[in-house]
Amino acid sequence: MEPAKLHLIIALILTLITAVYAIIVYRRDLMMLQQNSYRNERYTRWINSSGETTRPARIIGCIALFLILVYNIPFGITGIISSLTIIGCMIYLSTRRYKKPLVMTRRAWRILLTALALDYLLTAAVWFLTGNPVTMAAMALLAVVASPFIILAANWLLTPVEKSINRKYYNEARDILASMPDLKIIGITGSYGKTSTKHYLHRILSEQFDTLMTPGSFNTTMGVIRTVREYLKPYNEVFIVEMGAKQPGDIKEICDLVHPEIGIVTAVGEQHLESFKSIENVQLTKFELIDALPANGLAVLNDDFPYVANRPVTTVITKRYSVSGDTAYVASDINYDANGTTFSINGPDGLELTLHTHLVGECNISNLIGAVIVALHLGVPVQKIQYAVEKIEQVEHRLNVKRTPGGLTIIDDAFNSNPDGSRMAVDVLARMKGGKRIIITPGMIELGAKQYDLNRELGRHIGLNVDIAIIVGEYNRDALVEGILETGKLADDCIYKAASFNEAQGILTSIARAGDTVLYENDLPDTFK
Repeated sequence: MEPAKLHLIIALILTLITAVYAIIVYRRDLMMLQQNSYRNERYTRWINSSGETTRPARIIGCIALFLILVYNIPFGITGIISSLTIIGCMIYLSTRRYKKPLVMTRRAWRILLTALALDYLLTAAVWFLTGNPVTMAAMALLAVVASPFIILAANWLLTPVEKSINRKYYNEARDILASMPDLKIIGITGSYGKTSTKHYLHRILSEQFDTLMTPGSFNTTMGVIRTVREYLKPYNEVFIVEMGAKQPGDIKEICDLVHPEIGIVTAVGEQHLESFKSIENVQLTKFELIDALPANGLAVLNDDFPYVANRPVTTVITKRYSVSGDTAYVASDINYDANGTTFSINGPDGLELTLHTHLVGECNISNLIGAVIVALHLGVPVQKIQYAVEKIEQVEHRLNVKRTPGGLTIIDDAFNSNPDGSRMAVDVLARMKGGKRIIITPGMIELGAKQYDLNRELGRHIGLNVDIAIIVGEYNRDALVEGILETGKLADDCIYKAASFNEAQGILTSIARAGDTVLYENDLPDTFK
């Protein structure tokens, strides 16, 4: 066969293989964009800090591209090698499993198809302009190697489209809410504790009212809009809205849509400092909910956190609570046992409400107090509150306790660790008796300049309260180990280092025995090592 014809066939095969490979690569990059809330600036920061540009699959792609462009090596050889290399990468990426896989929403489909269109159009344009099939194959491979930038470009190009679609959905949700003037809307926000408080409040209020809450982590403006459009029914009486934020203005935007009349602030802490920069900005943003309440509204504030306690509120009725402090509502007589927790809520006018729950940990007691205050305000009878609290189920990955057939007690606090919550989780582990107390953690993330110091402080708390520590990943390893060793209570052979949660699980299997308690504290998303 003539060399030119052979080169054409190999180039076409290589281009076709690369076109299929592009779909797999772009889906993976789109997953990371989705985990960064479709925000190009956050996705760019992640690319710069994650080592994404030097991951093996991308380096292999660069090597394949280099081989194609080396003219003194026959293209018949380099083309075949490159094709086989790309097929190997395809198999590798196709078989990988992620903690938070891509959700193919309509927006995700639009970005993926736009990215592929850009890729294929660039490849076709190069062939049209040069007429060289080898150059065409090189362009196809270059587009895949540079896939994060193609995804960024696709997302940027679709900005006007997304704004138009979002405005349409926003107006539909606004009209639905306007058609239900008697609907009681309760907003819940906080650096942490808001999802648990939402679940607990929903369970209690459902004893008295037809109640809807935003599902899962639908705590953005678009998540609330989707809840209103798809789940809110004319017969609902109460709508509980979880409000999350990654930057100032996010909560105000939700409030401008739903107009809550009751607001709960569960915490203001050092969370998401990479985007907020300071705890003062966190406070400002969380209190956007309270500032949005009407004159006859109610603010329920958790004064266990200094940046909640020191924020005056004079525009609405305010009820402050704490697990232990000088507040109108406070917890007392807290007792843990194998069946959960018994405690009392003391409040104004001689209120002394004794409750039993299957939940454990002061953070859960705190979340329950906030929910109970709102339930009492809305007239839910005490007996119904006690019954509902008794029946509340643990929220998955939020300090829930379970026992394995092998006799291990598992404390699952794997969702989104933070300085105060992680400390409380370690305190719960410290209360466990009878066997070894084991923690498995990669530490905490998104803490900005305080990342190292706060993880070192967590390490010190671990060193003082547990028997064995398994540190996962490299991201916070040095800080955690330094903190643990500073206490002088945990020997080196009681500190294990694991590259992944799978490896940590293998270590646990080799050291755990019946009667031991294991705390899973945080689970890093795919955007972190």
